[in-house]
Amino acid sequence: MLYYLFEYLQQFNFPGARLFSYISFRAALAALFSVMFALIYGKKIIRLLQKKQIGETIRDLGLEGQYAKTGTPTMGGIIIIGAIVIPVLLFAKIDNIYIILMLVTTLWMGGIGFLDDYLKIKHKNKDGLAGRKKIYLQVILGLIVGLTFYLSDEIQIRENPQASVLTETSTIVQDTYPSRIDKPLKTTIPFVKSNEFDYESAFTFMGDTSKVWAWLGFIILVIIIITAVSNGANMTDGLDGLAAGTSSIIGGTLGIFAYVSGNLIFADYLNIMYIPNIGELVIFASAFIGATVGFMWYNSFPAQVFMGDTGSLALGGIIGVFAILLRKELLIPLLAGIFLIENISVMLQVFWFKYTRKKYGEGKRLFLMAPIHHHYQKKGIPEPKIVTSFLIIGILLAILTIITLKLR
Repeated sequence: MLYYLFEYLQQFNFPGARLFSYISFRAALAALFSVMFALIYGKKIIRLLQKKQIGETIRDLGLEGQYAKTGTPTMGGIIIIGAIVIPVLLFAKIDNIYIILMLVTTLWMGGIGFLDDYLKIKHKNKDGLAGRKKIYLQVILGLIVGLTFYLSDEIQIRENPQASVLTETSTIVQDTYPSRIDKPLKTTIPFVKSNEFDYESAFTFMGDTSKVWAWLGFIILVIIIITAVSNGANMTDGLDGLAAGTSSIIGGTLGIFAYVSGNLIFADYLNIMYIPNIGELVIFASAFIGATVGFMWYNSFPAQVFMGDTGSLALGGIIGVFAILLRKELLIPLLAGIFLIENISVMLQVFWFKYTRKKYGEGKRLFLMAPIHHHYQKKGIPEPKIVTSFLIIGILLAILTIITLKLR
């Protein structure tokens, strides 16, 4: 909203008003505001949760120090959501289709998590919202995102970005020769020289209906990604600061991709897709980083508050949709590798237990406990050391993901 105010004030040469036309300036303000919101209002929200006796119910998992966390306020994801949404509304162009989709994703997934946390607290157990209903609601969000891609003319990619002449704020003022605008059925494949993949090419055997089938396949993929990444973040939220710290690293990387993909000069230099208006997501990414870092002030060991499903589902949904909008969805297994490992460890544990029970009559475990961070807890490794190790791995994965811009 402030963007539009200062855009209006530029007409009167108001001092400093022109700064708001720069994405970098608004991104810095968004990051600063979100951190301050999380620090200042986070404490008040924690006190409110304590007053309402909204505490974590702990199951006996045989983990060292787990009962010390009994009663710690949960639903702290409210802090993260507030610290994202408010700065974005203040500093971003809220009529931008990408910003709209990210705000819808944040509130939708946060709402699912909030309902889940509320039911857990109300019934004093860990069941919460039925898994099937969670999936249904995540599928609806996937349909919203996928259909918006199909129906909105604002979502495009531009080929031949070098065809455009730029102003100093990287806006197009003239096309020196026509550059083709396409609907976004293309994505990026990492580590290959010709790194663009057209979904339609996978359905050429369908003949004239290949484009329709490509869109259908794309929408299904969107649903799978949103569901998988949000549940991966939910699995990762088992140690103090782990989910928030991992998400902040991923968010920073996605912010870099948003900046270079939305800038004609960098897109041309790196030979990557130029996506008009996607640069506005840098403001969202900055607010996302500020929110997760600010939340870690209270969530790092020993945690004063847990994000609950309110936070973890929102974080995972945001990351999944953000990557899809950037046409970097195929990089998710690498960038969000921590989430992937956590998910796979649970699937392997369940598979191995069922397989050995069927074959030998007694189920055996592949890990001491799943998700895998609990395996290391069972081995006696201190919780802060496990979190630090995972975050280091997350940073390495983020660096490798950024390298894919040039490593082909």
